[in-house]
Amino acid sequence: MSWQEEDLGEGKKGLIRTFEFADFKEAWSFMGEVAELAESHQHHPNWTNVYNRVTIVLSTHDADGAITEKDIALAEAIDALDA
Repeated sequence: MSWQEEDLGEGKKGLIRTFEFADFKEAWSFMGEVAELAESHQHHPNWTNVYNRVTIVLSTHDADGAITEKDIALAEAIDALDA
């Protein structure tokens, strides 16, 4: 998995990955697919989009910002989209 563990501050951890696409339209389409996955997993990412890049941060807020199985499962599902 190409996700990196990152310190989010205040003792919180997250998984982060940046995806790069050919253009904004492809990035937006990917975000729509991730939104559907997030709903099905009932786990929602923090993310940013700048033109052709989408950066996703996964952290389980109700676990005090720890990385949990929910984060890992969603990261793996997102990776499968990018395969």
